[in-house]
Amino acid sequence: HPKPLYRRCNFLHLALTHLENKDSYVRMLFIDISSAFTTIIPQQLINKLNLLGLNISLCNWILDFLTGRPQSVNFSCNTSSTTTLSAGAPQGFVLRPLLFTLLTHDCTAKFSSNHIIKFAEDTTVV
Repeated sequence: HPKPLYRRCNFLHLALTHLENKDSYVRMLFIDISSAFTTIIPQQLINKLNLLGLNISLCNWILDFLTGRPQSVNFSCNTSSTTTLSAGAPQGFVLRPLLFTLLTHDCTAKFSSNHIIKFAEDTTVV
């Protein structure tokens, strides 16, 4: 939806314009959550998606996709034994950023003077 993006861009524009004034400043905290996509707990994500009103069939498909995935590692002509993963989103899965954004959508600023700008695992507090 374009309105939240417009608000974020507008806020950043206001912050940058403010910096043109002499002796002014803007405090910004940049957060990059390491391993964000590999730490997604599928059932917590599904609970959040249900609260957001997503179709139950879609939620079940996502849950099935994220749980019980076999994984092995190939290195120098050697292959590890297979293990089953039931957390995280597969590497290369195009919905990873969207799913993490939906999972953390309710992370909001505590004070009205602060603003949170998010995309996937990258968060900026202004």
